[in-house]
Amino acid sequence: MIPVNCHAQAQRPSTKTKQVSTPSFDVRAALFAVLGVDLTEIHGMGPSLSLKLVGECGTDLRAWPSAKHFTSWLCLAPGNKISGGKVLSSRTRRSSSQAAALLRLAAVTIGRSDTALGAFCRRLAARAGKAKAVTATARKIAVLFYNTLRHGMTYKEPGASHYEERYRNRVLGNLKRRAKSLGYDLQELPPEANMAVS
Repeated sequence: MIPVNCHAQAQRPSTKTKQVSTPSFDVRAALFAVLGVDLTEIHGMGPSLSLKLVGECGTDLRAWPSAKHFTSWLCLAPGNKISGGKVLSSRTRRSSSQAAALLRLAAVTIGRSDTALGAFCRRLAARAGKAKAVTATARKIAVLFYNTLRHGMTYKEPGASHYEERYRNRVLGNLKRRAKSLGYDLQELPPEANMAVS
């Protein structure tokens, strides 16, 4: 036998409720009015994340002379433990910073996107592991956040294909330099030769 209260709850229609922490105003427009820059142009940084980051770091980032100081404060920059001229460790420090946690969350999201930062994250994850890739991508987002807020930089997304092309050119340049040091000269095959090989 079903209790009366359960039966009454089952018949009640379900309604979508707004999350408690969701602001009731246009966050993007409000942030633009206060800051004079649009932080949401940076991929991975939505209005809610931008608001939380500004809440954690403030609107005036002059306390950090450069983006390197800012990322070091967030514990997203590699820390070098050196003894006798030898690097013992370059791991990032542990952090209880809410801002660093938010940036890592943005990096996880951006790793699935078809953007230059997403391509960077995926390539690094394949080589060094997911955790290091997320930290490195979070650091890149932190640098973009700093430069946008401190210097008024506008971010233009080049796209994943642009990143892949730059990576390809860098690898080719390294191969040509290496071949030249060994006494060889690399030359590209004509397109018809490539078709014959495949």
